[in-house]
Amino acid sequence: MTVLIRPEGQTADDLKLSRRTLGALGGLLFSGYAVAALAKEAKPITTDAEGLSTETVTYAAPDGFQLPAYVARPAGDGPFPVVVVVSEIFGVHEYIRDICRRLAKQGYAAIAPAFFVRVEDPAPLSDMQRIMQIVAAANYEQVMGDLSATLEWASQQSWSKDGKVGITGYCWGGKVVWQAAARFAAIGAGVAWYGRLAPAADATPVQISSGQPWPVDIADDLKAPVLGLYGGKDQGIPLASVERMREALARAGQTGSQIVVYPDAQHGFHADYRASYSEADAKDGWSKLLATFDKALKN
Repeated sequence: MTVLIRPEGQTADDLKLSRRTLGALGGLLFSGYAVAALAKEAKPITTDAEGLSTETVTYAAPDGFQLPAYVARPAGDGPFPVVVVVSEIFGVHEYIRDICRRLAKQGYAAIAPAFFVRVEDPAPLSDMQRIMQIVAAANYEQVMGDLSATLEWASQQSWSKDGKVGITGYCWGGKVVWQAAARFAAIGAGVAWYGRLAPAADATPVQISSGQPWPVDIADDLKAPVLGLYGGKDQGIPLASVERMREALARAGQTGSQIVVYPDAQHGFHADYRASYSEADAKDGWSKLLATFDKALKN
């Protein structure tokens, strides 16, 4: 069984919510946001579906599981370049669906697979220990198999543009971006938001093994450029590991990949439903994401 190593850059205690807080957040909860990380003062960005086609689809994963995925794309026949969106540990909740709609407004077909629902949907849960158990069950081979099925399904759609596919992910999904870019030749560019790059300094041998492959160890295998976006004040991803990744990329000659560090940003600085949200850094990172995908996927 995979051991989860603080994928959100925080301990479970950092995200515990009181009954009073949960009550105050009721409106957002009913709107579909992950309850375990909601900030009381959150004012998340909401993107409407006007001019878009949105739906939840299912397709077969290699193990036979019917994998659900949220899809948002421009209305019409296309073809549209495809971007896979990989969630944080909270699954495909409203924040991830909104990111898909934001991408669709920019001309992309965005697909967010629900990697965790074989066990349970973590989005409505407030128990971080249970959430981490659910995420731990989604091991590397399962996730890569789900991504393979997603890429195959997308390639069969009449609205999908031939050619390379983009991938972006947040926290847990950020690490998956690095792994996927090293695994799939179909990927043309990746944008990894604060995904763990290396084991923690105090990780046990079991934790190190269960987290493999670590991005710092697969820089040589990258088949597409990856833009990494990290926070200088991320308590779970030390800057030392970011520098290790930069060094690994340089040794591998991966000149197309780069890492940007926002000095004052915390973990989850793009997550507009959380207290860690940094509007200026999130906007800058988003503009860099669009520039990366426009260059790689629209030409």
